[in-house]
Amino acid sequence: MVGENCVFCRMSELTVLAENAMAFAIRDKFPVRPLHTLIIPKRHVTDIFATDAEEREAIHQLAMHCQEAIAGSDPSVRGFNFGSNIGHAAGQKIFHAHVHLIPRRLGEVELPGARPD
Repeated sequence: MVGENCVFCRMSELTVLAENAMAFAIRDKFPVRPLHTLIIPKRHVTDIFATDAEEREAIHQLAMHCQEAIAGSDPSVRGFNFGSNIGHAAGQKIFHAHVHLIPRRLGEVELPGARPD
């Protein structure tokens, strides 16, 4: 839903942390971890696979900027999850492409093994 029905298309109503020509970053309204950030293309497309190469590069560059800022502001951050939910079955709630940058800290949860036991 482009325009007033899409929360990410109403960029002027959001608190933008950083932006470039094709993407912007905001904090997640319902973070799974402190400083959980969303990187969002300015053009309305339903998912990350609908973005073009230039938009994906802009998203990636902005994510790297945000990752550095988060790591620099919180020394407890030791890693990141970086990804996108695509489609209702995968948990996508807002059908405007966005990528989650989730800071991770040691001791939050037990880390799963690389192989099943």
